[in-house]
Amino acid sequence: MGTSVQRLKDEKETAEGASAAEDVPEPPGAQRPVSVLEHETLAQTPRPNPVGREVFRAAPEQWNDWRWQMSHRLRTLEDFQAILNLSGEEIDGLTISCKKFNVAATPYFASLMDRDDPNCPIRRQVVPTVKELILSPTDMEDPCGEDQDMKAPGLVHRYPDRVLFLASARCASYCRYCTRSRLVGAHELPPVRERVELAAQYVAAHPEVRDVLISGGEPLLLGEGLLAQIIQRFRAIPHVEIVRLGTRVPSYLPQRITPRLVRALRSNGAYYLSVHFCHPREITPEVEHALATIADGGVVMGCQTVLLRGINDDAGTLKKLFLRLLMNRVRPYYLYQCDPVIGASHFRTSVAAGVEIMHKLRGFTSGYAVPTYVIDAPGGGGKTPVTPDYIVEHTARQVTLRNYAGKVYKYPEV
Repeated sequence: MGTSVQRLKDEKETAEGASAAEDVPEPPGAQRPVSVLEHETLAQTPRPNPVGREVFRAAPEQWNDWRWQMSHRLRTLEDFQAILNLSGEEIDGLTISCKKFNVAATPYFASLMDRDDPNCPIRRQVVPTVKELILSPTDMEDPCGEDQDMKAPGLVHRYPDRVLFLASARCASYCRYCTRSRLVGAHELPPVRERVELAAQYVAAHPEVRDVLISGGEPLLLGEGLLAQIIQRFRAIPHVEIVRLGTRVPSYLPQRITPRLVRALRSNGAYYLSVHFCHPREITPEVEHALATIADGGVVMGCQTVLLRGINDDAGTLKKLFLRLLMNRVRPYYLYQCDPVIGASHFRTSVAAGVEIMHKLRGFTSGYAVPTYVIDAPGGGGKTPVTPDYIVEHTARQVTLRNYAGKVYKYPEV
């Protein structure tokens, strides 16, 4: 699927990204952990008419090889037509919209799509439609204002004690609501080896920075050796206490999560991983294996989910997702209001809808399964929590509270 020129380009990029992986050897006989939920996953999350892996005619060793997955990504109208019954909006989107923002989906993620339903929550996240060409007057190219806070190429310093380093402009698959669509997939960032030194010099000169988040794009598409060097460079700065990574690889490309990769993270001081899941159908046996590998390797995971209209904008779907994550040792961390990025207005819900969803979660399920609902304030205001109002009245003597069930209680002030 796709042109031979593009296939060769993908294979070359994947080989270059993985070229430094051999310095962290795999122990003989190493196996990935067995998922404790594997026998329940597909029964609990039915997929009405999934494409399935058999359509790709890949041998098991190919299917389980992340490099094969990357070099066989679906990128063109013809690629998707070969496995999906596309709607007119999708055909137009793949014909026109892909010229605005890159299109790609791994065979693995594509295999989870409903072949006949254009409203499939897996399919809608990566298959463009003509709706991307409808611009809202509130759309913004850089909705989070990152460019104005960029202190070195790919280094954003907004919050007082932490910075964001964009390690890569590539992703395994491209979310159609991507906040960084102006950067991701465009290959506009200078080589990472050049940028990391400039970024580290900036961080070293700012002792208030104690936390470095490495994101992208997709940092886990880099080879283990190169990734270890980037982590080590920041960890070598005395006042840097935490190095974290942001990734969607466990969802889009779980084959990439190997014991060797996790050891490269853990042994070099990256103890925290922010993963990204938006729908319970994404939690497959392969994903559960990947998450178990990460957790068993000593890396702590939190999940960032984007609230998306028609995909997960109801409390039942999100509750199922958050509980499934929690069962796989992933703490739901943030529920993001969809950013007003150009061409993504059809994904956005109202803020009132988000608040109502949070009201239906808080108190009705485990507190560990309830993330913080936030708006990344447009123009660079940062993540701002938005919560239902549980305070009925606040006086000098007491606080009157309405709990999750609507009952009123009074708490005496000091």
